[in-house]
Amino acid sequence: MAAYDASVRSRRANALLFVACVAVAMVLASISAEVSPGKLLENIHRFPSYIIRLFYLENGQPVWTDIGEWFWGLQRWLRLLAETLLMAYVGTLLGALAAAGLAFLAAANVAPGRWTRVIVRRFCELCRTVPELVFALLFVIAFGLGPMAGVLAVVIHTLGALGKLFAEVVENIDMKPVEGISSTGAPWHVAMRFGALPQVLSNFTSYTLLRFEINVRGAAVMGFVGAGGIGQDLIEAIRKFYYSDVSAILVLILITVAVIDSLTSILRHRLIGLEGRN
Repeated sequence: MAAYDASVRSRRANALLFVACVAVAMVLASISAEVSPGKLLENIHRFPSYIIRLFYLENGQPVWTDIGEWFWGLQRWLRLLAETLLMAYVGTLLGALAAAGLAFLAAANVAPGRWTRVIVRRFCELCRTVPELVFALLFVIAFGLGPMAGVLAVVIHTLGALGKLFAEVVENIDMKPVEGISSTGAPWHVAMRFGALPQVLSNFTSYTLLRFEINVRGAAVMGFVGAGGIGQDLIEAIRKFYYSDVSAILVLILITVAVIDSLTSILRHRLIGLEGRN
């Protein structure tokens, strides 16, 4: 019992020490970021009041009392929403194709050389470390306003994220088919095509669908920096305090993302099921 009590006291002391360290870190972070607790408490009521205001029209009536007035810009918003979906689709497709090619160069078990693997992995890290909005802003400056900047930003970030995931999938394959093909004198790319790719294709597709879900949400805010899509009208409505427009656009985005999440989840589960049966 004495040993048990000592163990309990030790765990409690460690837990208290951890909590104290987190509290000190939060205080130092708030000081560095110039966060004022007094100002936060003073203005905290503004946040729920803003949320409530989103669901009222300009005449003071709830938005559901006049759906036509609430969604007055539906035709334009649907066009911009379709543009957002196309940005996410094209960006995901191109990024996934590039990541699939680089994954075999980044996987430790099949990479043709150590330095090749190191360089490819560092490149993927760079691509996924920089936020999409930063890439979008850079491309807007380089290529001007429009969805092209958003597509390029999605491509680069998708390449970095999927490159790591695809490489880890490749590292878990059965090497016997690859070694068998290589033993016939086939070049490296042929061994990858017929020995490794069939084993990882379903997982590649599953991860790509998952990334598409994420990219739809990411592309929805690309318009904040002028990269096209529904985010362009959303940030304009926020800046001009068009409360009902903000809520209408958010509802459209929410419905779209929910539908896409459901469809891609079904496809991913079927792929996983097929892989399990094989």
